[in-house]
Amino acid sequence: MKRLWVDLNSLPAQMILSLIGLVLLTAAAAGLPAIWLIRDQLNRQAWAQVEAGSRAAQALYEAQQSEVVNLANLTAQRPTLRDLLAEGDQPSMLAYLRTLQIGAGLDLVLVCDKDQQVVAQAGETITDILCTPHLPTGFQVISASPDPDVSLSAAMPEGKAAQAWLFAAQLIQGREEDTQGTVIVGVALNDEFALQMRAQTGLDHTLLVNDRPVATSLGGGIASRQMTRPIALEGERRGTFTLDGRPYYATQFALSVSSQSETVRELDLKAEVALPVSDIAATQRDLAWTLVGSIVIVATAGSILGAFLARRISRPLADLTEAATVLSKGNLNSSVAIEPRVREIALVAQALERARIDLQRTLTELRQEKAWTDHLLEAFVEGIVTLDHRGRITFFSQGAERITGWDRDRVLNRTCDEIFRPVETDEPFSQFIPPPGRRHKITVELANERQATLAITGARLMPPEAGDARVALVFRDISEEEAVHRLIGHFLANVAHEFRTPLSALAASAELLLDQAPDLNAAELQQLLTSLHLGILGLQTLVDNLLESASIEAGRFRVNPRSCNLGTIIAEAIRMMQPLLDKHSQRLVLELPTAIPVVQADLRRTVQVLVNLLSNASRYGPDDAEITIGATLNKGWVQVTVADRGPGIRPEHRDELFRRFVYHASNSDKAQYGVGLGLSVVKAVVEAHGGQVGVTDRPGGGSIFWFTLPVESKA
Repeated sequence: MKRLWVDLNSLPAQMILSLIGLVLLTAAAAGLPAIWLIRDQLNRQAWAQVEAGSRAAQALYEAQQSEVVNLANLTAQRPTLRDLLAEGDQPSMLAYLRTLQIGAGLDLVLVCDKDQQVVAQAGETITDILCTPHLPTGFQVISASPDPDVSLSAAMPEGKAAQAWLFAAQLIQGREEDTQGTVIVGVALNDEFALQMRAQTGLDHTLLVNDRPVATSLGGGIASRQMTRPIALEGERRGTFTLDGRPYYATQFALSVSSQSETVRELDLKAEVALPVSDIAATQRDLAWTLVGSIVIVATAGSILGAFLARRISRPLADLTEAATVLSKGNLNSSVAIEPRVREIALVAQALERARIDLQRTLTELRQEKAWTDHLLEAFVEGIVTLDHRGRITFFSQGAERITGWDRDRVLNRTCDEIFRPVETDEPFSQFIPPPGRRHKITVELANERQATLAITGARLMPPEAGDARVALVFRDISEEEAVHRLIGHFLANVAHEFRTPLSALAASAELLLDQAPDLNAAELQQLLTSLHLGILGLQTLVDNLLESASIEAGRFRVNPRSCNLGTIIAEAIRMMQPLLDKHSQRLVLELPTAIPVVQADLRRTVQVLVNLLSNASRYGPDDAEITIGATLNKGWVQVTVADRGPGIRPEHRDELFRRFVYHASNSDKAQYGVGLGLSVVKAVVEAHGGQVGVTDRPGGGSIFWFTLPVESKA
């Protein structure tokens, strides 16, 4: 018992116990905050994902509302709809509206006459609450109750007793500028819409009317779910709920309801995005147990290591003295090897050995640092040059050799004015050396008469060991960056021109219509309307290409292939481009197979591909010429071609033809402008379908642009 007490009070025993306690305290002090921080970080990341999904959903709602308004405007301006409404041909109008509804992807297309009576309706059937003197535009809620006197909030006992819609309306103007009626288009905010929102945002989506769900992407039992602990935050409401035993983080934001009667004043339409966090909770538990296990392992390993070291610190005093004498003579290669006999002295021996090792390592590191310092300047990618007080080069790094093309041996002891010759001025290079901390850009002529734009930074060398070097220059080649800046300037100038030209034409035509409409005959009116249509078509094509390019750049570009007839795609593209072709007296020739194939393609974006190719064929081709659209089948793929009689594409330019912001000169007499995006969008859309795109020469002059699409399998 006494011996055990002596052992516990010995220096090694105290070190072992202290080290074990220190390891445990350190592990606990580091591990417990780490567990809390990880849990907090996971929660923050989850809420950040929910908030990002909420912002994305709000942006999608705004985009959807703008798209519905644009569709309403385009539908109201269709001459066919105006003629059918004037003739009162209800069956033809119903068939026409169904075609518009299916083609535009709408859930409702409704036409009211000027007496607010429903004339024809395509899509889902709803009441005539929309045919009112006030145009219904925006988010609305339609009650499922047949009694119009029952408030919508009261007509919602359980389940989906009301339906949310997004409407847009536009007056239909007659040929005499009178109002013939109203066209109303709508998108149902139903479960299918919620599933589409989930596909676009990555989060579950629910629409609530007076805090009751009317559409959702969640599974069953949605009517029983209830948000807890709602928190108002910058116009949104954030909280959690549990559905079928699964926890969710959710954020709600209000959608402004456009009321048309007293029955909808108390309605509160909200959209909710929700993130399931059951996996996050499980991850938190796993991380907590992992950290606890790691703490135990580290504590055990540290304790074992401490016991091992403590047993080896005992060395005889004589051996320790001898080892210290050897070290005092400068011999750092002999280790302090002392048997652990006297435990109290072993600690000093270990400290002495560590001091020897540290001193030896420090000397080694100093030697390595010296060698590293000698080669540091050689490792810089930038060019480094030092000059003496007379401007002569005293150091020329490998980076400087690589940038300038000059060999070090050829430039040393020569003046910088001989090596660096400014291009845009006759003044010597030394006049452009920037003061310390400043940077100058200058274009100089380098070896082999090559020109480059250099960004130069100057510094003063003051240490005595720098010898006669007084100035240090650090420079890098920014020629490519300057070229990019010029390219962006070219792009912005072309965008401005592309917007200015159709806007000027639109303004002139609109001004003539406003000032001289009563005095213009039918042909003159048709000419002005055609000019307006062409201007709108050009702006629409430009905006579509800009939006698609931005989507591609941001990594959000997606296509939704569906079964569609190739003839429908070609017909829609021809319909959009026919006014432009008529303006230039250009004729379309179709060379299609007898059985037009059905392809798997995104209808809207594939039409955009054809519109871009036809627009280029018209722009670069001569007037009164033929443009040929062809299609051939080959092993499950259809190759669509657009052949023009333009100046053709030079072989050296074909590799970069489908890149963004690339412009090429040609022999065409027609004015050529563009933002360099059309063909890049064509390539992105086609490759997203799994197809290919290319260009070949057309016999007799011109180019043949082609792309492939997958044919729908008959299996």
